[in-house]
Amino acid sequence: MSDGEITAEELNELIEAGEDVRIVDIRSPGAFSRGHIPGSENVPFAELTGRVDDLADADRVVTVCPHGKASVQAARLVDSYEGFSGRVDSLSPGIEGWPYDLDTDGETEYDEADTPF
Repeated sequence: MSDGEITAEELNELIEAGEDVRIVDIRSPGAFSRGHIPGSENVPFAELTGRVDDLADADRVVTVCPHGKASVQAARLVDSYEGFSGRVDSLSPGIEGWPYDLDTDGETEYDEADTPF
């Protein structure tokens, strides 16, 4: 069931409470490696249709993109999948509006114009 959007504060509370939530970051692998929500998984939007089956057993999914726009479409796609019966939300401010710590994949060189922060 698609419930719409979730704020950064609400998602952070779920994470801190140890809730079972699958955070699906739909950005490119490069953007994901430069900074992502701890515990999130990278499923680029173009691959989501082919990998949505991996999310079928999730009770709760939160989709993440740069500004909270494409993740709404991703949440709808997950919600429309017949094998999915959990709750799905889109992170409303996107990764750009995430005020908490981000994990990186150890990448130290970056182009400032290409940085998601």
